[in-house]
Amino acid sequence: MTKRALAAAIGVVAGALLRPLVAFAGDVEALREQVDRQSALIRQQSEALERQSREMQQMGDRLRALEDERDQVAASAPAGTGVAAPSAGGPAAAPAPHRAGAGFPLARTEWGAANLRLYASLRYLNQRGLDEVYTDSFGVKTELDRRQDIHLQKVNLQFNGWVLDERLRYLLYVWSANTSQGLGAQVIVAGNLNFEVADWLTLSGGTGSLPGVRSTSGNFPFWLTQDNRLIADEFFRPSYTFGIWASGDLPQNLRYQIMLGNNLSQLGVDAGQLDSGLNSLSATLAWQPQGDYGAGFGDWENHENVSTRLAAHFTRSREDAQSQPNTDSFENVTVRLSDGNVVFEPDLFGPGVRVRDVTYQMAAVDAGIKYRGLSLEAEYYYRWLDNFRGPGTDPLPFDTLNDHGFQVQTSAMVIPEKLQAYVVGSMVFGEYGEPWDARLGVNWFPFDTRALRWNNELMWVDESPVGGLSLPYQVGANGLIFSSNVELNF
Repeated sequence: MTKRALAAAIGVVAGALLRPLVAFAGDVEALREQVDRQSALIRQQSEALERQSREMQQMGDRLRALEDERDQVAASAPAGTGVAAPSAGGPAAAPAPHRAGAGFPLARTEWGAANLRLYASLRYLNQRGLDEVYTDSFGVKTELDRRQDIHLQKVNLQFNGWVLDERLRYLLYVWSANTSQGLGAQVIVAGNLNFEVADWLTLSGGTGSLPGVRSTSGNFPFWLTQDNRLIADEFFRPSYTFGIWASGDLPQNLRYQIMLGNNLSQLGVDAGQLDSGLNSLSATLAWQPQGDYGAGFGDWENHENVSTRLAAHFTRSREDAQSQPNTDSFENVTVRLSDGNVVFEPDLFGPGVRVRDVTYQMAAVDAGIKYRGLSLEAEYYYRWLDNFRGPGTDPLPFDTLNDHGFQVQTSAMVIPEKLQAYVVGSMVFGEYGEPWDARLGVNWFPFDTRALRWNNELMWVDESPVGGLSLPYQVGANGLIFSSNVELNF
């Protein structure tokens, strides 16, 4: 083979070998360009995701800020007030109407919350229509101090919220009864602590009202009358004391409360006046079949469907003369006869007779119905006093004193959330008299909320067995009484 032929053969072989290599190199370059394009696309998508992530983080921060604001309002408001939470997104919604008694939040941290509630009442009272002299069942005459005055009757600054754990709630308040200036219980600093174990059990301790009747079962001041009870309710009821209690919701729309306290009424009574026993036990069990009966008396809520309530109460207390507030005062309102006399008054049942101790027991049943602004509510009471002890009590002609009575209250929202009219009355059937009262009243709510109302009431009282400076009636009142009241419950 010649050199020329050999060179040609080598060229052919080399060309055959190089062509795939050149083609492969071209493919590699195309693949590299495709990878570069994919990498650039991935970088662009990654940058877009990072921008979206930052925007979502900023939105989350705004949402958490709004949620914190909502939680501050809801957690610092009293339970059951229905305070509306602000919207967590979208355009700002119109604020919900203020709920009476909700107050307003003061502070909130991870360790607790504080809320302030304001209550005050201004009263004009005219008792000039009463008889000047009252004669009790023993023939003793008492001249009445018929009043006509204006008072900033009551101021109540209330702080509530939670500390350490949202289940640990507190209520602290300063209460001033300005009509009683100069008396021991004119200014009261009190409160209680509550721990919610479960829906069916909340444990509490401090100052509380014995739940022996409906009006002492946590519905003040949502009454038809303004800051005073009908005379039968005032005559039979227990009062406020220091103690411990348990409460909660049970199946079938049942709610209970049971309380163990020092005595029937500890306002104005110091610890040294109490005996060594925990003598007062009170309990209530309420059933609201429809579950939405509403707070207090009257159908402010304007139920579209019939709503009913039925409840039973019982109280037992061993009372002694020393533990009574102002025992010898004519205005003591704890354990009285149906003519208004305090059972511990010296020589009441005869010369040398002085009751030192007596057992008070009282049962009550209340029922009510509400429908479209109308309400009809009633309560029946039965009280017996026994185990009288003290000098001269052995020959007493009785072992037990029995009294019973009732109250009926009916109302109508003449203008929803604006004007309410009511007619109410009560009577006591006692062994020392049968007093009664009847009233006609109207409540005007100028701001369409129960946070502010103007109450006007005309009442006829027949030989009232109860009374006090803070009440529109007094012991022995017989005749006509008018009162006009402005109440703030913010």
